[in-house]
Amino acid sequence: MHMNVVKIIGVLAGLMFCGLSGAAQTVVTPEQLAQQQLDAYNQRNIEAFLVPYSDSVEVYTFPHQLQYKGKATMRQNYAAMFERLPALHCKLLNRMVMGNTVIDHELVTFDAAQPQVQAIAIYTIANGKIQQVHFIRNR
Repeated sequence: MHMNVVKIIGVLAGLMFCGLSGAAQTVVTPEQLAQQQLDAYNQRNIEAFLVPYSDSVEVYTFPHQLQYKGKATMRQNYAAMFERLPALHCKLLNRMVMGNTVIDHELVTFDAAQPQVQAIAIYTIANGKIQQVHFIRNR
C-alpha cells in the first residue's frame, strides 16, 4: 500500500511539472509581438515597449541603412521621444503577416501641429523576439 501512495505522489508531481513547464513556454506569434510593441508605443510605456524586442535588435531605414543596434540604444531613443512628444500616436492602417515577418502600414502623429507621417514598419521575428525593424517613411 505504501508503494501505491508513492506512485500516486510521483504521478501527481509529474503532472504538476508538465503543467507548469507548458505554461512557461507560451508561444507568442509574430503578430502578437508587433501588436504588443504598438500598444506600448501608444501608451508611451518604455518598459512594455521593449519587451518584444531582442537585446541585439537592429533598426534600419529601408532597405539596408543601419540606424542603430541594441535594446539599450532603442531605450534611449524611444524614452526620449515618449517624454518630449505628448501627442505621439501610431494608428495601424493595415497589417500583413507572412511567417516570421510582420508588415505594418502606419499613420504616425509626432506633433499635433504638424501633418501626420505615413510609415511602413517591417518586423523580422526569430526566437520569439523582434530581431530587425526596417522603416519606410513618407514625409
